[in-house]
Amino acid sequence: MATFLYSIGRFAFRRRRLVALVWVALLALAGVGAATASTATSNSFSIPGTEAQRAFDLLEERYPGQSADGASARVVFKAPEGEKITAPENAGEVSGIVKELKEGSDQIATVADPFDKKAPAVSQDGTTAYISVTYDVSSFELTEETRDSLKNAGNEAREGGMTVEIGGDALMVMPETGITEVIGVVVAGIVLVITFGSLVAAGLPLITALIGVGIGVSTITALASVMDLGSTTATLAMMIGLAVGIDYALFIVSRYRAELAEGREREEAAGRAVGTAGSAVVFAGLTVVIALAGLAVVNIPILTKMGLAAAGTVVLAVLVAITLIPAFLGFAGERIVSRKDRKARKAAAEQAAATGEVLVGDAPRDNGGTRWARFVQRRPVMVLLAGVIGLGAIAIPATSLEMGLPDDGAQPTSSSPRKAYDLLSDGFGPGFNGPLVGVVDLKNSDDQDAVLKRITGEIQKNEHVVVVTPPAPNQAGDTAMFTVIPKDRPNSTETETLVHDIRDFGDTLKSEDGAEVFVTGATAMNIDFSEKMNDALLPYLALVVGLAFLLLMVVFRSILVPLKAALGFLLSVVAALGAVVAVFQWGWLGGLFGVEQPGPIMSVMPILMVGVVFGLAMDYEVFLVTRMREAYVHGETPAQAITTGFRHGARVVTAAAVIMIAVFAGFIGSSEQMIKMIGFGLAIAVFFDAFVVRMAIVPAVLALLGKHAWWLPRWLDRALPDFDVEGEKLRKKLDGDAAEGGSGKEERETVSV
Repeated sequence: MATFLYSIGRFAFRRRRLVALVWVALLALAGVGAATASTATSNSFSIPGTEAQRAFDLLEERYPGQSADGASARVVFKAPEGEKITAPENAGEVSGIVKELKEGSDQIATVADPFDKKAPAVSQDGTTAYISVTYDVSSFELTEETRDSLKNAGNEAREGGMTVEIGGDALMVMPETGITEVIGVVVAGIVLVITFGSLVAAGLPLITALIGVGIGVSTITALASVMDLGSTTATLAMMIGLAVGIDYALFIVSRYRAELAEGREREEAAGRAVGTAGSAVVFAGLTVVIALAGLAVVNIPILTKMGLAAAGTVVLAVLVAITLIPAFLGFAGERIVSRKDRKARKAAAEQAAATGEVLVGDAPRDNGGTRWARFVQRRPVMVLLAGVIGLGAIAIPATSLEMGLPDDGAQPTSSSPRKAYDLLSDGFGPGFNGPLVGVVDLKNSDDQDAVLKRITGEIQKNEHVVVVTPPAPNQAGDTAMFTVIPKDRPNSTETETLVHDIRDFGDTLKSEDGAEVFVTGATAMNIDFSEKMNDALLPYLALVVGLAFLLLMVVFRSILVPLKAALGFLLSVVAALGAVVAVFQWGWLGGLFGVEQPGPIMSVMPILMVGVVFGLAMDYEVFLVTRMREAYVHGETPAQAITTGFRHGARVVTAAAVIMIAVFAGFIGSSEQMIKMIGFGLAIAVFFDAFVVRMAIVPAVLALLGKHAWWLPRWLDRALPDFDVEGEKLRKKLDGDAAEGGSGKEERETVSV
């Protein structure tokens, strides 16, 4: 592996114009594809294998012509203080808006008058009413004229003193990440400048990461309509791709500068940097790809697409790092090193020339990393206990985790959808915003009329039910639909109990009559989704950790080091989940992070954090510990190897972690609760994993294990493939070539950089 990547690095350095041209052409091609592709018109959500999905599919089959993907909206009215919405003047105003909406767009399917005697939509106290609007197309296909017609509905009513708010998905727009995303990239740039002391060296990781992300996100945009990719897919790919792209480039540029400091020619330094640090990048990228692609085992299409799209962006980041970075290093010339270091190196070279000494590179110097490594090795038990107990305490809130999918009730209290949600809840009850849709399959029923009456009567007796609408059969008479309004809010345990009660009754009915009862709707889909996430978490965790354990065993030629890496990851991810619960569910420091309405944690959050954080956590493990492994293989004692690893890796890993935290934290400014939560969760998880687990617990455990950390049974060592990640075979090959050349000139010659 190292020898192959060494050749790639040298080739890219020599043919830098060709390599750069290829990547620019790919970026342009992807950009053209994104610009000319049709806009994604669907954001479909399905959960194969669940009852809610079976009911949904049955509705599409038995009720042809009714588009389940059509957008919908509710225009909610509340009469002025002391008045009724049913008063002639107010009722006339609302009826006028009904007519206005019908005439406002040809994309409208239906507009339901709240005063229709067949289906009234007025609260019992007579103060609140709502107009239901459905469209023939999805929210992404609505024209601006249609949206404006909906937004302007009720303007005159507002001027007359009525409260008018609009909810539903018809006004849904792409989430905004805000200025904080830009700030995250700026922080990354500042950290790179401080780390390298050179604007050129700092700019390379940013530019190459943006090229990789640009190609990845543009490709996703180009394929969005064809592959039905949701808006969150591109956001996650951008988030992950930008973070790992900067980090991978950072490690290769840092190793390149280290090779220059040892006195090597620039092309040789580029080859060795890609051969050694590039090997770590490839395997780190593989762990991230395994974790993201492994989301497919959950068998939820939207999650599979998100994982595969993000994994593709990571693959691009790896390819950019091992090809475009060495090409750009060729363009950068001496400016890759800070002016101060260039002057110092030039002065040393002149002094060596004057005295006849041979300059072989900079001697190893102590830095913050070596001092910290020695401190940990002096007190490994104390550091280990402090890290484990601290993260364990932060993880405690995770025991109170409540999961659900966000709805308008999770929107900021200042938004119109949230105000409409609250008006409906106050006027019609907490459960009105989460109605359950019942579907009855009557094909095998012996007495259809009796069955439908029994269903209504039995469900109405449930203590968690407000009202059940009479079942409405389809034209064929083989299916009927009914609606259940729960007494409690959609995300409550009482509503979840109600769903299961109806399904249990359906099982009984099927055994007695043959009719089948299904429950669907947004609330039931949410419950099924959360349960499926819970069921898939352990198998997914076993698959991802198991595959990555095997991969890390190949990288480190050890059993205990991969085991320690996996256990450390579990500790950091549970602590991060605890922090997410404390902020987003309990509301602690919610104002600081823009959480206006605490509530259940998004159902996908735990499994998404496991997938993404595991891959990223292994990045730091690979980058930090491979340098230790390299030193140990080259003859250093276990204690010396830990110090050497921190001498070369601590500063770079710290910078990489700060950059990744800044990038993820930038998404906390999103207007979308889902994106905000993902950004916070990933940022805090990287903080815990990089600074507590990898920088404290890892050296403490390695110090306690000593040489046993690198133990591997001989039979297993022979069975595992050797990819030479630490570059030992590459070093022997190069040393042998130099010896055959008779002078080893490029190894000893004074180099001015």
